[in-house]
Amino acid sequence: MIEITGKTKLYGIVADPILQVKTPQAVNAWMAKREVDGVLVPMHIPAAGLKALVEGLRGMINLGGLVVTVPHKTTIIHLCDEVSPAAQMVGAVNIIRRESDGKLVGDILDGKGFVTGLHRHGMEVKGKRVFLAGAGGAANAIAFALCESGVSELAVYNRTRAKVEDMFARLAKVYPSIKMTVATASPKGYDLIVNATSLGMAETDPYPLAVEDIEASQVVAEIIMRPALTPLLAVAQEKGCKIQFGLPMLESQIDLMAEFMRIGQ
Repeated sequence: MIEITGKTKLYGIVADPILQVKTPQAVNAWMAKREVDGVLVPMHIPAAGLKALVEGLRGMINLGGLVVTVPHKTTIIHLCDEVSPAAQMVGAVNIIRRESDGKLVGDILDGKGFVTGLHRHGMEVKGKRVFLAGAGGAANAIAFALCESGVSELAVYNRTRAKVEDMFARLAKVYPSIKMTVATASPKGYDLIVNATSLGMAETDPYPLAVEDIEASQVVAEIIMRPALTPLLAVAQEKGCKIQFGLPMLESQIDLMAEFMRIGQ
């Protein structure tokens, strides 16, 4: 990393908790390689402090932008001045650019990053039957990206059925030909299993789905980056499944994030 001076452009990642994030390492390495005079730092902000943070950052002239992660993606969209069509459809934001006048512009890159990560590891999603656990911000983004990539069926399991139905109502307007199923906890019979919840970050977390029904022929993917081998992936690996760690989703987003926040421009 280059020396931080008064000319250094600042970027942040907002989360709660913050210890699990790997974006600072990835983005700072990206900037160092390109000799960009910038630094991305972690910001541990609870939900109660999010609004105050955003209002304060509007006046921070040397701020280039923010990466947003759990649990703020669906809340911070309402604090932005402008968001992309994709973010509007998903109802969440995971990247924000601060314009020179203080205006905050948001977008969502989770879904595109996730699918790109699968493709880079030789996993095709077109025509596949997908089981998705979760209906939050990341899950919505991944659902849209999967549909955009041409999956044949999307089954979503979430404790709150209304969230799944709301997701499907928005998806169906854009992808009416894709079969959408409100799933039970069992992923049996699907080609790809995706955990888009935060369950698995803590040792005491329950499994996000019925792991006893996982089959060796299935691909099991995570969005969690720490631990790398989550309890779900450990079970899938033991059963002989092909697994996808959470890190490739982030790695696939770095170039997209840098372009959106105009890092180095």
